Amino acid sequence: MPKFLLKRWYGLHMVLALSFCLLLLAILTLFHWMYGAIGIVCLIGLILFALQAEKGFQQDLRLYLATISHRVKKAGDGVIQEMPIGIVLFNEEKTIEWTNPLMQVIADEESLIGKNLADVLPGLVLKPDQKRIEFSFNDHVYEVLVRSEERLLYFRDISEQKELQGRYQREKTVLGIIHLDNLDELAQVMDDQSRTLLSTSVSGVINEWATKHGVYLRRVTADKFLAMMDRQTLDKLEETRFDILDVVREMTADNKIPITLSIGIGAGVTSHMELGQIAQSSLDIALGRGGDQAAVKSGNKITFYGGKSNAVEKRTRVRARVIAHALRDLIHEAEQVIVMGHKQSDMDSIGASLGVLKTVQVHNKPAYVVLDEINPSIERLMKEINGSPELAESFITPEQALRLITGRTLLVVVDTHRPSLVIEPRLLYETSRIVVIDHHRRSEEFIEDPVLIYLEPYASSTAELVTELLQYQSDRINIDSLIATALLAGIVVDTKSFAFRTGSRTFEAASFLRRNGADTATVQRYLKEDLSNFVKRARIVMNTEIYHTNMAIAVGNPQESYTQVQVAQAAEVLLTLSGIQAAFVVAKRSDDTVMISARSLGDINVQSIMEQLGGGGHLTGAATQIEGISLNEAVRRLKEVIDAL
Repeated sequence: MPKFLLKRWYGLHMVLALSFCLLLLAILTLFHWMYGAIGIVCLIGLILFALQAEKGFQQDLRLYLATISHRVKKAGDGVIQEMPIGIVLFNEEKTIEWTNPLMQVIADEESLIGKNLADVLPGLVLKPDQKRIEFSFNDHVYEVLVRSEERLLYFRDISEQKELQGRYQREKTVLGIIHLDNLDELAQVMDDQSRTLLSTSVSGVINEWATKHGVYLRRVTADKFLAMMDRQTLDKLEETRFDILDVVREMTADNKIPITLSIGIGAGVTSHMELGQIAQSSLDIALGRGGDQAAVKSGNKITFYGGKSNAVEKRTRVRARVIAHALRDLIHEAEQVIVMGHKQSDMDSIGASLGVLKTVQVHNKPAYVVLDEINPSIERLMKEINGSPELAESFITPEQALRLITGRTLLVVVDTHRPSLVIEPRLLYETSRIVVIDHHRRSEEFIEDPVLIYLEPYASSTAELVTELLQYQSDRINIDSLIATALLAGIVVDTKSFAFRTGSRTFEAASFLRRNGADTATVQRYLKEDLSNFVKRARIVMNTEIYHTNMAIAVGNPQESYTQVQVAQAAEVLLTLSGIQAAFVVAKRSDDTVMISARSLGDINVQSIMEQLGGGGHLTGAATQIEGISLNEAVRRLKEVIDAL
C-alpha cells in the first residue's frame, strides 16, 4: 500500500475512535457531570500516553534501521574483502583503480592500484564481447568473468577442477585388440613344433611389452590378444609409435613368412561395449590396409602407426570363392547392375569394370558401366570397345546412370573405396545395395554400409581380384578376347609389367586370362605413348631435386597441365635412378588442381605421406590431389610431411 494511503487510513481510524470517545463522554455527562469530568480526564491521559508511545516507537524504529544498515554494509564489505574471488576494477586505459585483498594474493603484490593490467597479469588478453576467459598464472588456472560495461574482472581459481578433469581424461578406459598376422600362412611353410615355438616367442615379446607399459593383456584366441589400458598409457604408446610392431617384424624377418602385428585401439568413449566395437572397427581398418600397423580411433579421429611392410599374399582361395558366390547371389536378387570406377579412369579401373560386366552377363542380368570421360591412358582401349557395338552399348554417362538406378539396382564400385573418388557420388545414395571391390589399402574415408566388401591390399590390382571372381561364376566360362585383354592390361599397368606387388596368384590370374584369349601384343599397343607425351615426361624428370639423399622430388612446368598418367610415369622413371628409394612428382592438372604422385621401393611408406596430404594408395604407390594452392606451396607441404617422418 502507498505511504500516503497508509497515513490517510491511519488518521481516519484515529478520528473515528476519538469521535466515539467524545460521544460516550457526552452520554456520561447527561447522566452526571462528575462522570463526564472523570471521562475527560481519562481521555486526555490516554491521548498523552498514546502520543508518548508513538514517539518512543519511532525512535526505536530509527535506531533499528540504522543498526541494520550498518550491519548490512559491514557484511558487504566483509564479503568483498574475504570472498574467495579476486576482483579488479580498472579504467579505460587498463589501469587498476581498485582490487580486493585476494587479488593482491593472486598477483603476489602488496599494492596493485595505479598499475597496468598487462604488467600485473601478463598474458591476459581482453577481447570485445568476451564474457569468460581461462587464464593460467603462477601455476594456477583461473576462470575470469569479464564485465566490460563496469570494467570489472572476477578471478575464480579452478586449478583443482582442471586437475580433476585432466585426471579423468588420463584415466579413461581404452580397449585394444592385437592380431597376429600371417599365423595361418605359417602352417603351410613350417612344421607344428617350429610354428609353436615361434608363436610362443612372439607372445612372450608382446607380454613383456605390455608389462613394461602397464597394459593388461589377455589372450583370447590363437592369434588375438585383448589389451586394456588408460588414456595416459595410450599417449605414451603413441609417443613410441607402437614400436612393438617393429620389434615383432624384425625378430621374425628371417622366416619365409614373417609374423607381423595389426592393432586396433578404441578410445574416447565411456561405454565398454562401444569401446569394443570401435577397437574391432579399428582392427578391421588396420587389416584392410595390409596389416603390420596400429589404428587408433578416438571419437571421429583415426591415426595410423606402422605400415612399413607389404601385405603378405594369401595362399588360400577360400575367401575369393566365398565372395564370388555372395556376388552371384546379389546379382540374381538385383533387377540390374551398374558398375562404377574412380574419376580419371585408368586401365585397372576399366579392365575391372569390364570383368564385372562379364560376370553379370554370365547370369543373364542387364549391366552397365559408368564412364565420365576418356583420358589418354584408356583412349586406345576405348576405341576398341567402341568398335564392338555390344560392349559400347553397355557404357553410359553418370546422368544416364542416375536415371536408370533404383532401390533394387546393385551398384558395384571397383578400384576405389572412397566416396569422394567415385565417378558419380550421387549414385551411392540412390541404392542400398553396394558392392566394393578394391586392392588399395583402406583409408579412413569409406563407402557407407556396403552389402559386400572385397578389399585385399595384397592383390596386385583390382583386375586380378575380378579375374579370380570370374573363375568361380561358372564351370565353363567364355570370356571375350577384348575383355580378357583389358583385364590383363589392368594387371600389367598396376604391376609395372609384373615388377612390383606381384605374387603367385597374379601370375595365375594372368595365365587364366591368357588361356581365354588375352593378347599381350595388344596390351603393349594399349600402353604405347606418343612422342609429345614422352618429351613432356622427360621435362618433368629434368626438373628433379634430390631430397634427404634417397628421395627425388620433381616439379612440372607451372605453365603446363599434365594428366595423372604422365605424372605417375614420371615418378616411376625417377624410381629407377641409382640410390633413390622414393620419388615424388608435383604437377598441375588442366583444372589447376595440384597432383602429387608418389612411388617407392618399399622401404619408405609413401601411402602414409600422401594420407597426410589428403590422399592415399599403397605402401609403394600413392597419390593425392590438392586444390587452391601453387606448385611451390605443394612442394613445401610435401617436404614438411617428409621431415616429420
